[in-house]
Amino acid sequence: MNVPPAENASPLKKSADQSRGNTDSTAEASEQTHLDRQAENRSRWVEANRDRLRDLNQRWRAEHLERAREINRDSMRRTTLRKKREAEVRARGRERAKRWREEHPEQVREYQRRWVEENRDKVREYYNHYYAKHRDEVNARAAARRDADPERTKQARKQWAERNKERLAVSQRSRRADPATYQAELAANAAARRLKRTLSRAGLPPKQIHPVTAAERRINEREADAYFSDHALPEHLRQFTVFGESLTEHMLKNGARMREFAEAYLGTRARMGLPPVPVENIVYARAVDLVTERMRRVDLLTSRDIAAAVRSTKAVVRREERQQQFDRLVKTVVAHVHRNSTRLGSEAEMENRAGAQRGRSRVPLESLVVQLAMQEVMERVPTNRLTIEEARNAARAAKLHMVMSFEPHLAAAEDRIQRRPYG
Repeated sequence: MNVPPAENASPLKKSADQSRGNTDSTAEASEQTHLDRQAENRSRWVEANRDRLRDLNQRWRAEHLERAREINRDSMRRTTLRKKREAEVRARGRERAKRWREEHPEQVREYQRRWVEENRDKVREYYNHYYAKHRDEVNARAAARRDADPERTKQARKQWAERNKERLAVSQRSRRADPATYQAELAANAAARRLKRTLSRAGLPPKQIHPVTAAERRINEREADAYFSDHALPEHLRQFTVFGESLTEHMLKNGARMREFAEAYLGTRARMGLPPVPVENIVYARAVDLVTERMRRVDLLTSRDIAAAVRSTKAVVRREERQQQFDRLVKTVVAHVHRNSTRLGSEAEMENRAGAQRGRSRVPLESLVVQLAMQEVMERVPTNRLTIEEARNAARAAKLHMVMSFEPHLAAAEDRIQRRPYG
């Protein structure tokens, strides 16, 4: 059957088709209007019957609990899938943007620079808002950057001062405008000058001041916080205290024997052709081993703790050795004077006569006796730990012992004290 083409259709049929098309369009429009009206009516009904709708939903859920749960699971599954798809789309977009930024760094920098130039107010507002909310974090990061490169920070501060001389001058003038501040600065400067002149007249060195920078102060504060916030600190201090006291007690009690062992060990090393080692190192290394073996717990002690305890013990041992040499020197001098008082007295008198012939004033007899005894005793008594001032103090102590031992000398000393003028 041959069907005529559309262009050969009759005008009547064409008009019929157009009429049918118009009718369909009108029907679709009226249907859409009807649907919109229904949706609007439903929205109004829902708004007017919120409580009733809630009760109906709760009643239906109670009667069809399994179906409600199934619908909820399906809804959550669809929501999860939708969110996953959206997240994947966003991730692919971010990845594309990241690749583009890596491939076009110049364009990115140009865009950022242009955007900042065009949005100065927004950038300033953003920075101010961020700084207001994260003030401590921003300051901490800035301080960390300054501490990481102090030389660069110092150079930047110097350059800023060179560029802003007028601003610094205005700041100093405004600060000194307060009379109390200005007078306090003048008083501090005057006190520093007086101290400098006083030390110079007394022959003493000037006051040594080590200026501590803000970076050093922050480092010290962090170390102090880390030290005192340590929960193991009490036990650490206990172990350090016990170790230091035990090491000092061991060295005071067995120092001589430890040195004999060290010298024998050095002799063995020399015979074996090994390089020499300081005796003190061997002594204290062996002492540390012995003390740590006897202690119950040393697990919290560090190498710095051991070194500090050794330094403290060395200081105590040196002080004790100086005191022992001082006491031994005084006792030896006094005993030597007692045993050789006649000879020393005659030699002292001869010294006075020889000095008088040369025009020197007469020296008290007991002072010359002690001086001669000191010269004879120091040749056979160890005095390597004593200073010159301590040797002089030993001579004065020996002289005092002599004065207390001999009544004529004591009476003469009392007579000199009573006749000493006041003022």
